[in-house]
Amino acid sequence: MVPTPSQTVGPFFGFAMPFAGDAEAVPPGTPGALRIEGQVFDGSGAAVPDAILEVFEGEQFARCRTDEEGAFHFTVRRPAAVTDGEGIHAPHLNLLVFARGLLRQLATRIYLPADPDALARDAFLAHVEQPRRHTLIARETAAGLHFDVHLQGPDETVFVAI
Repeated sequence: MVPTPSQTVGPFFGFAMPFAGDAEAVPPGTPGALRIEGQVFDGSGAAVPDAILEVFEGEQFARCRTDEEGAFHFTVRRPAAVTDGEGIHAPHLNLLVFARGLLRQLATRIYLPADPDALARDAFLAHVEQPRRHTLIARETAAGLHFDVHLQGPDETVFVAI
């Protein structure tokens, strides 16, 4: 039997999860398209050069490998706020992180910073301690949005159990 990704400790992504570059859920320039870029860092602050990130929301999906500097990027449609039985959910994307040393993927969210009122009323963020919420909110840049993932350390990104 061939080991599956959650039965081994990486790096194994280059052969266990091969894919053609599909970091674009929508082509750049599409109305409503949004570019998100960032880096993945380990607990000592070093870049993670062999991680894979998947972002999804609704029917859109994109996947990107990190490069030697731990950098990644996605082009997605700008998500909208939604309301469900739990309350308001500010515009966000779901993010999965696969990296060496992780037996299972890590799950988190990338929130858009454009609507502070929606962020203040978000049902999920209400469960996150105020000093850690910034780890879930992307920041605006000239190129789009920037969102770093810290696997451990003082700025560790808030991850959720799935």
